[in-house]
Amino acid sequence: MSITVAELLAEPQLGLRMLAGEAGLQHRITWAHTSDLPRLWEWVTGGELMMTNGLSIPADPQGQVELAEALVAAGASALAIGEKMHAPELTAEFIEACERLPLPVLNVPYPLPFIAIARSVAESSLLEESRRLRQTARIYDLLRLAAAPNQWQALVRGLAAELDAQLFVVDRNCHHPWHPDGAPLPGNLAAALQPFISSSPTAGKKFQWHHTAAGHVLMMDIPTHEDALLVVVPASEPHPDAVVLLHAASVLGLELSRSMLALEDERRLGSEFLADALEGRYGLADLERQLAKFGLEPGHLVVASLRGADSGQSAGVPVELWRHGLPVISLQQADTLHLVLPADAPDAALLHAIPQDARVGLSRPADTTGLQRARQESLWAAGAAARNGERLARYAEGPSWLGLTAVEEGQALVQRLLGPLLEHDRDKHSELVRTLRTYLEQQRSWQKTADALFTHRQTVIYRIRRIGELTGLDMTETSTLAQLWFALQIHEALPG
Repeated sequence: MSITVAELLAEPQLGLRMLAGEAGLQHRITWAHTSDLPRLWEWVTGGELMMTNGLSIPADPQGQVELAEALVAAGASALAIGEKMHAPELTAEFIEACERLPLPVLNVPYPLPFIAIARSVAESSLLEESRRLRQTARIYDLLRLAAAPNQWQALVRGLAAELDAQLFVVDRNCHHPWHPDGAPLPGNLAAALQPFISSSPTAGKKFQWHHTAAGHVLMMDIPTHEDALLVVVPASEPHPDAVVLLHAASVLGLELSRSMLALEDERRLGSEFLADALEGRYGLADLERQLAKFGLEPGHLVVASLRGADSGQSAGVPVELWRHGLPVISLQQADTLHLVLPADAPDAALLHAIPQDARVGLSRPADTTGLQRARQESLWAAGAAARNGERLARYAEGPSWLGLTAVEEGQALVQRLLGPLLEHDRDKHSELVRTLRTYLEQQRSWQKTADALFTHRQTVIYRIRRIGELTGLDMTETSTLAQLWFALQIHEALPG
């Protein structure tokens, strides 16, 4: 075990003397470090005896008290001050703070070199190094021993037992468990860490001890995932070794990476399945069996359609839903991400998973035979959400979209206004619908439309005239253009 403050004081060749913080005599010292830089606590990783000639110590009472509190919060075991060097007078407020915290403060007699103290600490750590190596080997072996199912839980339990601490792996941004099988932060611990957990760690510093109302708590990065944070709550003294903790974080990172690879394979298979299912390529029995394989109850589903997110953002949505314990199948089609979810999936979880500027529409609850219809409803609802400035809209709830309230009404409007154009494009391989959309997007400018379509101005004029002939509408009337624009919006929202 590491040497304690009391044991270091008892070494006669050093001649150290206690100045304050006697209640901390049993603090264990993992290392001795010398520094006269300002903000001495920034060089603490946990368990150190910090040695200074006094240049790091402020002269004023408040500054000295803040130094003591910061050192304890960072996890320092003790402070040693060189005698007859550059230290200011230690104030009564500083001594009182060190007694309260406690922070042992040692006087280093002149001219004892700091290296003599460091050597004593290092020699006492040789046995500790052997113990550390054996513990590190056991930690990596947990990856082999923690087998599915409940692999994540087994690994975290094994590491917690090895480190004699509670472990939580959380999302740095929302503080929820990073893995769906992970334990949430207890309420009192989450509240105590709130001032620290979302802040960026000190540059180059992989872990930080904090002294909170819940006791000493360590926060450190998971090296493989920048948004994953490991929170360690020691159950006893001494605290887990810093090097061993880094290995523990690496093991957790490896398991997270393994989980993400498996999730990506499942996502790919789910995407292929959903594409075929929406094309009607599965019989009822096969459809139900496949849905069950992905953790979805066949008769209890909703389809969500997400728009307004780029491909990178869309790819992260199924991962976020998985991390919050929701089974999901996803399919990206053009600029729309389709999701099949349990019908009772909370709106809050979906809103948490999607980008802030995205819009999502939800179908009514559907059974296995209603997936295609549910997709139409979700697309309709997504259009309504975008039109009405909402992040989430449910089909058949809330305000209408473009004055219409149902998919059937939208399909009828598209067929009446755009049906002749769609049929002409299909039969003649023309581009009347594309030309109409571009014409309206370019504010009815012949030349801008021609430039956008890489065609001649006269070709555009001919196509617009032909659109009027096929639809029987006067293309010079504003009301006609408004109707066609509505029909285009609905046609682009609904498949088929």
